[in-house]
Amino acid sequence: MHDSLAVRLGGIAANLARVKSFGKNPDHGQLISSLLRESGWFIEWAAPETDLPVAIELVAIQRQIVQWLADWPALWPNADRRQVVLERSSLWSQWILERSGLLD
Repeated sequence: MHDSLAVRLGGIAANLARVKSFGKNPDHGQLISSLLRESGWFIEWAAPETDLPVAIELVAIQRQIVQWLADWPALWPNADRRQVVLERSSLWSQWILERSGLLD
């Protein structure tokens, strides 16, 4: 990895913010699943370099993403479940950005 950990965490936060933004359109299900899948990979690569409490939370986020993706065909068409994905992604984005150090 050539980017600093802060930049990589910022990239994860940006991806999750895109989920919230693009997910407002129900037709963007495939795009959202791709963003979530990519975010999971980025978490896998970044988490080992973070402090333990941050790594634990990142792995929990990654686990939730995997669970969503496993049920994606049933999840995305359901407006209530879709809203949960969008809201959690937005919260995670802010949490990760705060811990990235990019706001300091």
